[in-house]
Amino acid sequence: MSLTPRDRDATTEHGRHGGGRRRKGPDGDRKRRRRRVLRWAAMVLAVVILGTAGAGYLYYQHLNANLKKDALNIGDEKDRAARSKANAAGQTPLNILLIGSDARDSKENQKLGGAKDTFNTAPRADVQMLLHVSADRTNMSVVSMPRDTLVNIPKCTDPDNGKVYGALTSTITNDSLGRGGPGCTVATWEKLTDIHIDHFMMIDFAGVVSMADAIGGVPVCVDANIHSRSSDGHGSGLKLKEGTTYVKGIQALQWLRTRYGFEDNTDIARAKAQHQYMNAMVRQLRENATLGNPNELRKLAETATKALTVDDGLGTVAKLYDLSKELRKVPTKRITMTTMPWQYSTTNSGRVVPKPGDAAKLFRLVREDIALDGKDKKKSAGTKASSDPAAADDRIAVQVQNGTRSGTQLAVTGRARTIAQLLVGKGFTEAVADTTTVLSEERTVIRYPSADLEGDAQRVAKSLGIALSSVKKSTEVSGVTLVVGADWRSGTTYTAPEDDDKTPTSAQVINGSDKKQCMHVNPGYTW
Repeated sequence: MSLTPRDRDATTEHGRHGGGRRRKGPDGDRKRRRRRVLRWAAMVLAVVILGTAGAGYLYYQHLNANLKKDALNIGDEKDRAARSKANAAGQTPLNILLIGSDARDSKENQKLGGAKDTFNTAPRADVQMLLHVSADRTNMSVVSMPRDTLVNIPKCTDPDNGKVYGALTSTITNDSLGRGGPGCTVATWEKLTDIHIDHFMMIDFAGVVSMADAIGGVPVCVDANIHSRSSDGHGSGLKLKEGTTYVKGIQALQWLRTRYGFEDNTDIARAKAQHQYMNAMVRQLRENATLGNPNELRKLAETATKALTVDDGLGTVAKLYDLSKELRKVPTKRITMTTMPWQYSTTNSGRVVPKPGDAAKLFRLVREDIALDGKDKKKSAGTKASSDPAAADDRIAVQVQNGTRSGTQLAVTGRARTIAQLLVGKGFTEAVADTTTVLSEERTVIRYPSADLEGDAQRVAKSLGIALSSVKKSTEVSGVTLVVGADWRSGTTYTAPEDDDKTPTSAQVINGSDKKQCMHVNPGYTW
């Protein structure tokens, strides 16, 4: 969320293969500067190919050369999420991270983005949206993250030059792109959400303009005349009349960058405008781009492939075509747009953090492949018992940690010791408390590092009445580790919180088939 001008820290030195990501500039903090930063529709990346399925021109090999490619995940193995599990039919969900870069690496991008003093500096991931396609391909969910969200960025290693960027805590998420490329942004998302990401797609300023031109414009709506320009220079310059307008080219970019003029002049309002744009673009592509004009389709394919940077798993036209077939299976009415629930940081003015409870719940729904529109039957959260037999209780080593701290409450003193003693009383004489670590864990969880300890971990869970779904494999632990969460702050009897699979209202749900969406114009920006 961008509520105030912000520092732009250029902390890395970059080069770029294939033309796109690298920036040259000295390490260290750069001077504070006012920035008119982009936040526009990276979400168009996934939907643009929705309209191309079935067209033979996709197989023309020269299109492959247009695509720029980069590594999918350049974080440490320990920070990566486990791969999504298949459903009963053997189908697996798809998770694609959509990234909008504010790169000013070319004259065209610099002209469109303004801010001459940031030319050729490290790019930022000013748009980040996770697109989740259900395993059965019946529904799709999109989760946006405000660009000023404070997150922990893991250690990342640049795949081109081997440069290592150390882990950072409480850092704005859009800094991740400048730390080795989009693979670091992917690593940051996996560390935060524990959702395995299968692919990424990235686009820059010029790509947004060219895509809007290629499809002939996208219909957007405002409830009053708007001019996004203030007396002190804020605003994208967007000027529209009340009602619906088909925007393309630079005007489309202005729409997607506009913060000053929509609702409360915040990035949250801007994300809402981007969702409206994405929904309209999906409909445009499905209604028009598949209708058999070979020249128009060829133009769209050329534009899309030149605009994109993707991971190797999507690095050919054939692979994009296969993805488009999967995406086209989802009806528009089952596409759900959301924004990660957030709250203002209490320690860093103008920044936000994931909202305790609600954000974790939204990530869980995506991770467990539960539709955000509420139209799925409730899925069982159960886990099969391990085939690996557990050792005798008195031979199972258990480390107990205190994870009762939350965003609103301090940790309960001595909680790890209390539960370790409880386990000893139940016959787990090798249980010990780790009093050196205090964590923040919403729910009590038992982690184990390898398959040969899964049975032991499940035995501990059974003895305490903890569901097997709370037993997780993790490379972050060296043995069976019980983290007492904020849901077990007192007592010696664990009662699991009741789960419901309703999307939190703070996620600001928008349905993809809603044609009545219209942005409210801030009264200070009308004409």
